[in-house]
Amino acid sequence: MTTASRDEPRWLTDDEQRTWQAYLHSTALLEDHLDRRLQRDVSLPHVYYGLLVQLSEAPEHRMRMTELAQQAKITRSRLSHAVARLEKNGWARRESCPSDKRGQFAVLTEAGLAMLRSAAPGHVAAVRGALFDRLSPEQVEQLGEICRVMAEGLQPECADADLPWQR
Repeated sequence: MTTASRDEPRWLTDDEQRTWQAYLHSTALLEDHLDRRLQRDVSLPHVYYGLLVQLSEAPEHRMRMTELAQQAKITRSRLSHAVARLEKNGWARRESCPSDKRGQFAVLTEAGLAMLRSAAPGHVAAVRGALFDRLSPEQVEQLGEICRVMAEGLQPECADADLPWQR
């Protein structure tokens, strides 16, 4: 193998390029669709809705802020702003961590749980209409497998990785 061929990028084939562009287009449209629906229904960005869902599924409806940032795949700064907005609406609160003076928990409030319960039917209808109702059962299974393989391949292998929730 020559030096030039070793340094040459593995360009996408025409089929791969079409698939890549379709993926980018569809995921951007889906995120925008879900965000607009939640903004219209409950004045809440999709990413904030996801935070409330994470809290609703956590034991005692509470999570360490660092863990919540990791689950949401966002920076700690963005999470802090998001939780501040959720606090302003009465949907979440922060609590100090007794075992770590610098640590904090985000806690879903009763009002936040009520808002989540009222928003969930519209959100799931939007997800179903935009994605699952358009796919066959086989395609749903394939999409799930593809997403799992992608996620596994993108998981950081070392603790020193430059990850959003560590910033």
